[in-house]
Amino acid sequence: MKFDTPAGQNPIDRLKVVGQPLDRIDGPLKTSGRAPYAYERHDVVPNQAYGWIVGSAIAKGRIKSIDLADAKAAPGVIGVVTAADAGTLGKSKRNAARLLGGPEIQHYHQAVAIVVAETFEQARHAAKLVRVNYTRADGKYDLAAVAASGTMPKEEPDKSHGDFAAAFAASPVKFDARYETPDQSHAMMEPHASIAAWEGQKLTIWTSHQMIDWATSDTAETLGIPKADVRIVSPYIGGGFGGKLFTRSDAILAALAARATGRPVKIALARPQIFNNTTHRPATRQRIRIGAGRDGKITAIGHESWSGNLPGGDPETATAQTQLLYAGANRMTKLRLAVLDLPEGNAMRAPGEAPGMMALEIAMDEMAETLGMDPVQFRIINDTQVDPMKPERPFSQRQLVKCLEDGAAKFGWDQRRKPGTRRDGDWLVGMGVASAFRNNMVQSSGARVRLEKDGSITVETDMTDIGTGSYTIIAQTAAEMMGVPIDKVQVRLGDSAFPVSAGSGGQWGGNSATAGVYAACVKLREAVAQKLGFNSADADFTDGRVSVGRRSAPLRDAGELVAEDTIEFDKLSEAYQQSTFGGHFVEVGVHAMTGEVRVRRMLAVCAAGRILNPKSARSQVIGAMTMGVGAALMEELAVDKRFGFFVNHDLAAYEVPVHADIPHQEVVFLDEVDPISSPMKAKGVGELGISGVAAAIANAIYNATGVRVRDYPITLEKHLDTLPSMA
Repeated sequence: MKFDTPAGQNPIDRLKVVGQPLDRIDGPLKTSGRAPYAYERHDVVPNQAYGWIVGSAIAKGRIKSIDLADAKAAPGVIGVVTAADAGTLGKSKRNAARLLGGPEIQHYHQAVAIVVAETFEQARHAAKLVRVNYTRADGKYDLAAVAASGTMPKEEPDKSHGDFAAAFAASPVKFDARYETPDQSHAMMEPHASIAAWEGQKLTIWTSHQMIDWATSDTAETLGIPKADVRIVSPYIGGGFGGKLFTRSDAILAALAARATGRPVKIALARPQIFNNTTHRPATRQRIRIGAGRDGKITAIGHESWSGNLPGGDPETATAQTQLLYAGANRMTKLRLAVLDLPEGNAMRAPGEAPGMMALEIAMDEMAETLGMDPVQFRIINDTQVDPMKPERPFSQRQLVKCLEDGAAKFGWDQRRKPGTRRDGDWLVGMGVASAFRNNMVQSSGARVRLEKDGSITVETDMTDIGTGSYTIIAQTAAEMMGVPIDKVQVRLGDSAFPVSAGSGGQWGGNSATAGVYAACVKLREAVAQKLGFNSADADFTDGRVSVGRRSAPLRDAGELVAEDTIEFDKLSEAYQQSTFGGHFVEVGVHAMTGEVRVRRMLAVCAAGRILNPKSARSQVIGAMTMGVGAALMEELAVDKRFGFFVNHDLAAYEVPVHADIPHQEVVFLDEVDPISSPMKAKGVGELGISGVAAAIANAIYNATGVRVRDYPITLEKHLDTLPSMA
């Protein structure tokens, strides 16, 4: 199905099942321990052996020699695989570094060997007996030291509209500041894990992966085998946040080890390996300049960002939102990418917007103060209903102003006081605001829908559920389209044997995948109507029956039928700018003597198209808000700039928010449908919730203390000595 005209009235609009706050259908499996995660698939293949990955002890250089004798002689060891005996391996374009290093080493903890044994403990013990002799080379590990050497990425050229330099120079009111965001880890609950088994030339990997088709292609390319010989299975994923978008060493080394030993092999990365062996969100150094008239209207806005990565890696696109969020005739954005020899930087929840908004939304507050304006009002008067880089291109829907106005009223923004003047005992109290923004991306997505003999519906698609509620919204879509209760729908996900879907990432998954199910259901409805002798255009599917006028028949009378289709998005995204918007409001307390920060209240008001399931959507947003608290106050990968690795590579030292850190969180969804987006008239929401949160907290801390911190995370030593006097 091609989606090339705005959606009209369709069966989804009945909202009998879609749009309802239903419990997640996979919830009972997860809470009872029956949901099968990758490392726990004891049922799929017998005689599984255990693998342990040996990671490089240097960040850059070469392997001089590897002594495997002691490891191979250790109890229970079945085999050891290194690059020397793995055969020729390819490298996917989605990986910056090879997944099995040797002799060249590209980053710390790059896999250099896999040890396979009868038990987990035997594999781990033997891996410690692998002796690797390295020649260390000088590397670049400090973004501040190499940022100036950064170059413009070929795929991210400088963007401009009007004459930024002249307009900024002529602006009556100017603002110019620099901001820093650190390297961050996804720190998902479930580690990267895989079980690999060969049957002749056919390879099956049960793994934890967000994008099944990407995994199938990249595994085949890396191993040099036909894609048709690879099957990827990933029905349940214990969190990913972008860290499982790309095939990693657990999957490839499990496959290599299984081929070498003739046994199925299972691998889970140890937590320290996850931080340095896999990907992370890269650090940024950003400069923002804003020029405005004395009336507060922006006349010039410029945003530059510097990040680093391995050769062949991508930049952190921190300027993305600045191209679209606020009005201003004269604009400029620039990205610069330097070479760093740290582990690979790549996508993490809301790549680009999350770190970019951390800077932009502080800058907007600072500019508002320079102008003597209220920060909410400053944002409102600089709203735009068209793409400011392409004024002829309107937004499909844009309710940023309503998000801010409704949020301000609900949060009690009129009670906000001047910085450093509100106290509650020993606590300095402040409020902060930030806009929320994330582009609405759509991807082709396929599904297969089957009418069973008993009138129930089975949906099959390689879409994944990373904790987001995919199972439930796909079931809701099929139930709405086919006119059956949701408990009559079975959903099967995460298998490359199923039709290729959009996958989970970029907040495109829910909208795109349900649109694919919609397309397949349209075909199935046509087949059912034809079988029952009805005109499909007039047929009504309700309560397990198909009706036209006074004629009616049970759905099951159509017998077993199967339909498959793929939604393909055409040129509407070129004619309209599609984005999601919101307003984040936060209240914090800062202890006047210790500098400790406590978040007291949080509110998000979101405009993100039709909300397919308000309950699971709220869970997505509050989870994202929680990650925003982490980004603002605690999350930072500490870089050893001598030896090139992340020092705090476990959940004891890499701090993330816990329940005690998070106050009451309120989420409001504006009533919105977007017929330009998809037949579902929905958009994504899972990454909108993090975009802007950290800046809202930073702005609240400033309002509480009068101390501005532009270097995340905002830890107490950055403002302790400048807090207001207790007198």
